Amino acid sequence: MLEAKQRFIVVYGGRGSGKSYGLASLCLLKALRGQKIGAFREFQNSIDDSVHSLLASQIESYGLEDFEVQNNQILFNGEPSFKFRGLARNVEAVKSMFGFNLFWVEEAQTISFDSLKALTPTLREQGSQIWLSGNPRSSTDAFSERFIKPFEKQLNRDGIYEDDMHLVIRMNYEDNPWFVKTPLEQERIHDRQNLPRAMYEHIWEGKHLDTVQDSIIEPDWFDAAIDAHKKLGWKPEGALLASHDPSDEGGDSKGYALRHGNVILDVCENLTGDANEGMDWALDKAVAAQADHFIWDCDGLGISLKRQVDQALEGKKMEYHMFKGSESPYDPEMPYTLGGSQRAKTNKETFFNKRAQMWWTLRDRFEATYRAVVKGQYINPEELISLSSDIDSIEQLRSEVCRIPLKRSNSGKIQILSKIEMAKKPYSIPSPNMGDALMMSMHSPKLKNVKPVEINFSGWKNYG
Repeated sequence: MLEAKQRFIVVYGGRGSGKSYGLASLCLLKALRGQKIGAFREFQNSIDDSVHSLLASQIESYGLEDFEVQNNQILFNGEPSFKFRGLARNVEAVKSMFGFNLFWVEEAQTISFDSLKALTPTLREQGSQIWLSGNPRSSTDAFSERFIKPFEKQLNRDGIYEDDMHLVIRMNYEDNPWFVKTPLEQERIHDRQNLPRAMYEHIWEGKHLDTVQDSIIEPDWFDAAIDAHKKLGWKPEGALLASHDPSDEGGDSKGYALRHGNVILDVCENLTGDANEGMDWALDKAVAAQADHFIWDCDGLGISLKRQVDQALEGKKMEYHMFKGSESPYDPEMPYTLGGSQRAKTNKETFFNKRAQMWWTLRDRFEATYRAVVKGQYINPEELISLSSDIDSIEQLRSEVCRIPLKRSNSGKIQILSKIEMAKKPYSIPSPNMGDALMMSMHSPKLKNVKPVEINFSGWKNYG
C-alpha cells in the first residue's frame, strides 16, 4: 500500500484482521513523509467516534515526538497533519479540506452514495489517494457496489484485485500473525460453533450478509460435501464425465468440471479468450483426464460449437452430449416423488426444464450428504456427492453454488432463475459459470452401443 499508485485502495474483511491498526500505522508513515490526511467516518458524533484515539496510542507507543495530539486534530512539526470529519451530517465540509492528499474512510461499509459522490472529486492533486476500510454488510450497499461487487470473482479466487485505478485487498483474522494470541480467538471459536454459518462468515470472514431469498443449497451442505468420500469411506468409482459452460468474450468466464462417479475432482474457470478458445481449453482438459464423456451447454452460442467438438473428438473414445437446459426434463414420465399418501409426481410435473432438474439433483445430493456426514444417517453413496479439497477455486465455487435462487412459478414447478435474471437487482449475482459446469456434471449419460450379454441357460434345466 505504501508503494501503490492507484487512486482507490480498499482493505476489507472480518473481525481480528488488524485492518484498522495496520492502516493507522501506514497513515502515520505517510504523515512522516509530509502528507496531510483526512480521516472520515460516515457517522461521527464526537471525536471519540473517529480513529483519533487509535492514532494517538500508536504515536505514543512508537515514540513519534514530532507529532502533537490535540483534542480535534493531530499536528506534525506544528502543522495540521490529521483532521477528522463525519460525512453524514455535513458532507459539504469535505470540500474545504484543501491541501490534503490522502483520505482514509474507516467503517466504509456505512458510507452513503451521497457521501461517496462528494468525497471522490475533492482530492484533485496528482497522486492523491482515497483509502477505504471496513467489513461489508449487504452486497447492495454503496461501498460494496462500487469497490467489491465488480471484482468479486477475482477477490474470491485470489484475495486481491488490482487495475490502474483500484487496489482491493481482502484481509481476515488468518492473515494476522498475532491474532491467535488475543482473546478474540476464543470468541471466534465460540461463534463458529454457535452462530448460523452466514452470520459467522460475515463477522469473521468479511463476507456479505446477504440472505439470497429462496437459495436452494445451504452453505453447511456444501461444507459437509468437501472430501465426503474420505469422511464416509467410499472411493470414486464409475465413469469420468467432463462438463463445460462456454461463454464469449466480455468478462464472463468459462466453467469446467470433472466428475468421477460421485466425486468431483476438478472445477475451474478460464477468464480469457472467446468461446472457441474456451472450448479448446475444456476439451484439452477432458482429453488429458481421459474422460469417458464430455457435455457442454448448447443453449445460445453453445450450439455453434458442435463442429469444433466433432473434429476434436474424432477417433477418440469419448462420447459427447449436448445439454440444453431450456428443454423439457430428462425422463419426463418417470416419477420424481413416490407420493406416499398423495399422487406421485413425474419429472415433467415437477421441473420446469432440464436446468431446474439438474440443479435440483445437485441440491438433493448436497442435502443428502449433509445428513450423512453431519447427522450420521446412512444413505446410499450413489445418492451423495463429494468435492475434492484439491479444487483450487473451491471458495469461489461455494459462493456460486450457495447463491442459486429458486424462481417463483405460477405453475408450481421447480424453476431456477436464469443468469440474466440473477445479474439484475435485487440479486446482482455474477454469472455462476463454474456452478453451471458442476450442475451439468450431474447428467447421467445413457450408454451407447452396449451389446446384450448372452447367457447360456442350458445347464440350469434341473433348477426349473
